[in-house]
Amino acid sequence: MLKILVTGATGNVGQEVLRLLLSHDCNVCAAVRNPKSAKQILGSNIQSVPFDFNNPDTFAHAFEKVNKLFLVRPPALANVRKQIAPALNAAKLAGVEHIVFLSILGAERNPFVPHSKIERYIEQLGIPATFLRGSFFMQNLNTTHREDIKTRGELLMPAGNGKTSFIDVRDIAAVAVRTLIQDGHQSRAYALTGAEALTYYEVADIFTSVLGKRVRYNPNALKFIRQMRLSGLPMDFVLVMVAIYTTARLGLAGNITSDTEQLLNRSPLTIRQYVEDYRQCWL
Repeated sequence: MLKILVTGATGNVGQEVLRLLLSHDCNVCAAVRNPKSAKQILGSNIQSVPFDFNNPDTFAHAFEKVNKLFLVRPPALANVRKQIAPALNAAKLAGVEHIVFLSILGAERNPFVPHSKIERYIEQLGIPATFLRGSFFMQNLNTTHREDIKTRGELLMPAGNGKTSFIDVRDIAAVAVRTLIQDGHQSRAYALTGAEALTYYEVADIFTSVLGKRVRYNPNALKFIRQMRLSGLPMDFVLVMVAIYTTARLGLAGNITSDTEQLLNRSPLTIRQYVEDYRQCWL
């Protein structure tokens, strides 16, 4: 039976990938740093194995008899050679036949982001791969930005008036599962976006309409940095976020592709649908 190992298993995308894989005829396993605590998040019906990118002692057991790997870069790990490459080397040594990597939109044109370096390293290793280059996750709004919206009615991010082609992680996970289960996706890269590109002013209006309370958009960069630091995020991580929002401010995040729709045979979920589905997060 096909064995699939899922990294980033307790994250937004990873959890959804695991949930969807359970309905397929495969042996699915969650790669987690602490299986005991992960069980509280994932439930008892998900098999898990100890795995830590920073601990090579966990690699051999985690990759044992694994055919396919769903790879997610932990946000805190930016040194690809030191922190990601050893695990990929172990995956090749163990005989992993296919990697589906959750990358970011435009990674092929930006050699400085870690995702681009990971893509290139996987290609150098010669492991057949599929790169899922996702646009901005809608679910960032109910995780990283949840308190801003809930307590202050504020969308706080330095994206200016630029448009963003938001995508729901449920769509990304559905695409990931298809590329893991079906043949024909190796050596392919997909640019995954929603079907619409919106400014954050427009997103704030949707929140206001759905939640029934006023939500305003604030593009102030200094306030954003201060608020993120107060929430406990390290400065280097905050600066990466600023860089990501700057791409939107410069008009580089609004590209819309048909890849999501073609792969799922349906329209991508809209941000209005997302806000309606998650509305309890901000009330």
